[in-house]
Amino acid sequence: MVSRYLSGNFAPITRTRPLTRCSYSGDIPEDLAGGQYVRNGGNPLTNENLARHAHWFDGDGMLSGVLFQQTGKNSRDIEPYFVNQYVLTDVFLNAKGNLNLRRPLLPSITTLLGGSLITILFVVVRAIILVVLSRFPGSRRAIKKISVVNTGVVYHDGRALATCESGPPMRFQLPSLETVGWYNGHKAENEPYNNKRVGFGGGSCASFMKEWTTGHPRVDPVTKELISLHAVFVKPYVFYSIVPPVSKETSKSLSPGPIFDVPIPGVRSPKMMHDFGVGARYTVVIDLPLSLDPLHCISGKPVIAFDPTERSRFGVFPRYQPHKIQWFATNPCVIFHAANCWETISAAPDKETCVHLVACRLTSASVIYGAGALSPPATKPIPPEYAEEEQCRLYYYSFPLTKEHSNAQPMIRHQWALSAIPFEFPTLSSQYAMRPARFIYGCSMGSSSHFSAALGKTAKIDYLAKMDIETLIARGMAHPPPQIKGCVDTRTVDEIMQSTDVNDPIKLFRMPQGWYAQEPRFVARREATSEDDGWLLTYVFDESQLDEEGECRDEAVSELWVIDALNMRDVVARIRLPQRVPYGLHGAWFSPEDIAGQRPVRAFRCETADEKLDLSSPLSRIRDITEKILG
Repeated sequence: MVSRYLSGNFAPITRTRPLTRCSYSGDIPEDLAGGQYVRNGGNPLTNENLARHAHWFDGDGMLSGVLFQQTGKNSRDIEPYFVNQYVLTDVFLNAKGNLNLRRPLLPSITTLLGGSLITILFVVVRAIILVVLSRFPGSRRAIKKISVVNTGVVYHDGRALATCESGPPMRFQLPSLETVGWYNGHKAENEPYNNKRVGFGGGSCASFMKEWTTGHPRVDPVTKELISLHAVFVKPYVFYSIVPPVSKETSKSLSPGPIFDVPIPGVRSPKMMHDFGVGARYTVVIDLPLSLDPLHCISGKPVIAFDPTERSRFGVFPRYQPHKIQWFATNPCVIFHAANCWETISAAPDKETCVHLVACRLTSASVIYGAGALSPPATKPIPPEYAEEEQCRLYYYSFPLTKEHSNAQPMIRHQWALSAIPFEFPTLSSQYAMRPARFIYGCSMGSSSHFSAALGKTAKIDYLAKMDIETLIARGMAHPPPQIKGCVDTRTVDEIMQSTDVNDPIKLFRMPQGWYAQEPRFVARREATSEDDGWLLTYVFDESQLDEEGECRDEAVSELWVIDALNMRDVVARIRLPQRVPYGLHGAWFSPEDIAGQRPVRAFRCETADEKLDLSSPLSRIRDITEKILG
């Protein structure tokens, strides 16, 4: 049976294209002229065994972008161009053209979640052997880093970076999306700089783990610093890095310089940490009862496991002083994406610093299982005070910090849902990140019955949502809902759609029947008159292009829609792409200034030509035979 994440518009595509002109309808806003939208997502290269375990978060990274090329002096003279390229990681280059491999080198997350002890041990040992064999003669690429770089994209200090938490960022070039090389915090491979300083990971024996960077590193829009976490399997389990821009002219940072791999105290075991909160002055680490520990397989436990009887914790500390962390505990939950984080300071005489976080909160880890077509395992009895219905909502948290040298226990002041509708994949105007932003955009679904896996379990996005969190938080302050399980706006999607209130704090854009969207990205109007004056960009797909068995026809294509973010109603432009873009993960908008300001590149990563392979040595033959046996 074919995995649901290898079929329909989840199925990988096999073709990559250079910049290719697209047809379109409507009027492309002049605010997009010269910029490029790029989205990352998993697209398995080795895909012969369709009955294998597969997970939505698996697969080699593929970048899919639309460049809005300005063709004349008038900024309204715009032609859209589509481009998609694999991220040329060590794992990808080793597998490309290797006919011995019938399935991906790395174990599927689905296997690590639900496989038997023997199966897990086999896939882990298989991966280790294949990595070792990649150093033998005849290999197409030695695997020095195991990341498939399939999660997100971000721009920092003249570099477009693709990310994934199993390795360092990978630099790629705009607008062609060609792969430049691994980025260590000081420089990337194939850059013409003679900089040999050690960055992410340092020089210790655990450096290969400490360079693993969160899928969502944050870039401060004011200081231009890159802030990142590194979650590892050994104590102290989490490290922290800050990379300021090299040019002091573009930075307003107070940092004395780069900070690499500083331990964050207080984390007690290996955890899955996909995202975190970063404000202008404070950072929030999210420590969940969601373990990620390879040693569990030795005792027959899942490598990834959620404990609904263990508390979740938020660690809050000044940006440059992680040793001053304060821990705030709450009910068990899962948070994969923080929407925004900021801080306020109350007036004297009782001056108080309070850090605020808005995040997408799930009541269980079912999204991880659902995205691998698995049912969540039976859990130990849950205390009544922890029991909650299955949901994923946009939550507001406030953390009043205790004064230094105080013995008071840090306590969360506010923690409740802003709305009852499903909400994930949050985004906002980048100019308002790490500040008190008013609007958060994201994805929702019309039927809560399809939300049991919270955007997993082949749940598809048929609504885009706009949340006026400033208004919703104010309503929560005026009429506080119950802590943890309470909700400010309890309306359903259908009830919100029936609203005629022009000032409704929640606005929804409904996709046409059979059409599904992906994570949206906000692009501000160049002369915006308000925070929400701009556009949402999202890839969409019409599933009427599927055949009777639910598979995509060869001629199936996707579109990129440009939606008016002010009224959340008008599709002002529809760009028809030359091929489809599978349902994927995270994207970013790169401005014309970003593209023009990229650092120079000496070369790009590329495949090894067949004539350069040493296939005659005994070690090469050993490698070839062993790879064929392992598949």
